[in-house]
Amino acid sequence: MTTVTSHTVEYPADGLTMVGHLALPAGTGRRPAVLVGPEGPGLNDFQRRRADALAELGYVVLAFDINGGRWFTDPQEMLAHVMPLLADPDRMRSIGHAALDVLRAQPRTDPDRIAAVGYGTGGAIALELGRDGVDLRAIATVNATTTGRPGEAARIRCPVWAGVGSEDPIMPPAQREAFTAEMQAAGVDWRLVVYGGAVHAFHHPSVEGAVLPGVGHHPLHAQRAWRDVVDLLAECLPLTK
Repeated sequence: MTTVTSHTVEYPADGLTMVGHLALPAGTGRRPAVLVGPEGPGLNDFQRRRADALAELGYVVLAFDINGGRWFTDPQEMLAHVMPLLADPDRMRSIGHAALDVLRAQPRTDPDRIAAVGYGTGGAIALELGRDGVDLRAIATVNATTTGRPGEAARIRCPVWAGVGSEDPIMPPAQREAFTAEMQAAGVDWRLVVYGGAVHAFHHPSVEGAVLPGVGHHPLHAQRAWRDVVDLLAECLPLTK
């Protein structure tokens, strides 16, 4: 295990002061980099640990913020904030671009080798960066088989991997089918993994607050999805050129 250095970074986006988590691998040279986007309630220690784990592998990682440093504990308050955001691709892109600018500005980041990994709302933001034509090496989303504006998926320039629970009521089969049809029509190199028996946010350990019906942890599939994400990065963003 390599030594990881991490610290908080503040930056403006969406009219808020975002509070991200930057994790740097050991060494001094430039490394491939990964954006990590959180689910709707916000950025918490779970995603910070995910960033640190990727940094241990050798990536420069920014776990970005979407709520101005807040973790929503009230489900209705969280939905009131997140649903308008999910309905506004331009807002999602602005949040993603602000985080991407912070990551690119890090001296350790190789700006030509960046991937985006997102969970829930963070996954939707990662996909919108792809639909905006950002030069990413890979996009991975968990619980975010969201579709975009007609035709814009053709701008995606990298492989897309998506993971979703078979029993997810928030991303149901019809939504998954619309997402895969969008990717296929755009000629994207896409993959979808459906984890049997899992519901929404199956990747995330149970937490207090902001829990909705149809949300629950599935420890085994959570481990499998993490391995799938790491494998995608190893394929598309190798640590050695």
